[in-house]
Amino acid sequence: MRTIVLGSTKHLLLALFYGIVGVAIAMVMLAVWLLNSRPELSIWHTTHLKNEYHQQSGLTDFKQYLELEDGLFKQMDALIYDQYQPLVTSPINRYERGSSSDPSLWQQNWNRSFEWKNPEAEFGLLLIHGMSDSPYSLSHIAQHYQHQAHIVGLRLPGHGTIPSGLTEITWPDLAGAVSLATDHLLEQLNGKPLYVVGFSTGAALALNHELEAINENKPTRYEKMIFMSPAIGLAPIAQGAYWQAKLGTVLDQQKLLWNTIETEYDPFKYMSFAVNAGDVVYQLTLRNKQLLRSFSTEQKRNIPSTLTFQSIVDHTVSSIAVVDDFYQHLPKKQHELVMFDIRRDANISLLLNNDPLEFFELNWASTELDYRVTLVESAHQDTTLVQVRDIGSAEHHATSELVLKWPQGVFSLSHVALPFPLEDPLYGPIYEENSDTVQIGLAIFQSESGLFSISGNSMLRQKWNPFYPYMVSRLDNFIQPTSQN
Repeated sequence: MRTIVLGSTKHLLLALFYGIVGVAIAMVMLAVWLLNSRPELSIWHTTHLKNEYHQQSGLTDFKQYLELEDGLFKQMDALIYDQYQPLVTSPINRYERGSSSDPSLWQQNWNRSFEWKNPEAEFGLLLIHGMSDSPYSLSHIAQHYQHQAHIVGLRLPGHGTIPSGLTEITWPDLAGAVSLATDHLLEQLNGKPLYVVGFSTGAALALNHELEAINENKPTRYEKMIFMSPAIGLAPIAQGAYWQAKLGTVLDQQKLLWNTIETEYDPFKYMSFAVNAGDVVYQLTLRNKQLLRSFSTEQKRNIPSTLTFQSIVDHTVSSIAVVDDFYQHLPKKQHELVMFDIRRDANISLLLNNDPLEFFELNWASTELDYRVTLVESAHQDTTLVQVRDIGSAEHHATSELVLKWPQGVFSLSHVALPFPLEDPLYGPIYEENSDTVQIGLAIFQSESGLFSISGNSMLRQKWNPFYPYMVSRLDNFIQPTSQN
């Protein structure tokens, strides 16, 4: 009897095992079929440029980086712009010369690294953009400080050219470029302070640069750090990006290397997003968390004073991680956090999935915070007026009203909105007559779903910051050259 039971159990386990394997194979086949039903890849998805920087390139200074970048853009011209022959001409394809999305139509090609030298500079400023972006994302910050600072706007490896660049980069490649730019600026400044502004992945790279130095018992390089929508943490699903890319390589299915394949209508940002790019950011955030968790309180005191601007709701990075995984672990110092709340309107409160502010109020319940928190919020319900509230002050009632308000139809900021003011010609809402360049901020087309290749999510996502003037005023107060303290 015992033999019969053991035999039955064995057959049952085998059947269960084969069933699981069969289901897994079926799911993989279904996923491959669904992914390959997406739009066809274009030349800018499949061409690989050889003049891109990698950590193993052996470059020793930023000048060599810029020389390599010159060759990279010449190669892109030869392999993409000179070769691409569309069946139907598009007025908004960035890779068609003369289209409204052609980067060369702009007075400055913001896809490239730039250096604005200033012999009278009070300080240096390093600008590091985010994943899939370009130096354009921090161009307004550069223009704001051009008369005060010696500025370098860094183009990260894999960016500013063609989306395929994101399939081959690693986070050490990006970190290597940041180190070259940092060393270069410090050499030019002759002892003057260097500040860094990082957007999204750029913030994670700036943080990593300093954490690695602390880990090696070396001095930090930045006087202070300014972060916008920093990539401190991502959703756990990002970990699956690595395996999706591996599966695409094994099966020789190139579309599996892409999370999205979209029309490239933005002159300074890739619309298609490579799976590898998500994994790169994920691995970078893991490295930063590992370092922070291993540091003693004394080591954490060496982290430069940091000012962060973050929307309460952020679909790209975890806004909760900014608090839970970074600020809550910093010892008392001049660290500041500015959070942008959603618009508080009684008419739409019942339509919300949840109140995102509840997740943060648990951390802010104490009045003994080791960092300054400012909440930019509705002055009260049923008004578009905005106020700022200092969390952690006496009874949480330190408020002041701004001469700013929520625009009509806008209910929150977004990950991508923070660096761009109302006047931004690309993402802003102001129509410019006789403009030869695309105005993405105006591109909202009402129709049946599925009609346009531009997704509804892309069209409806908030792209500019109505509170940009307040953000810059906080930035001005935070950046104080050592010589003036």
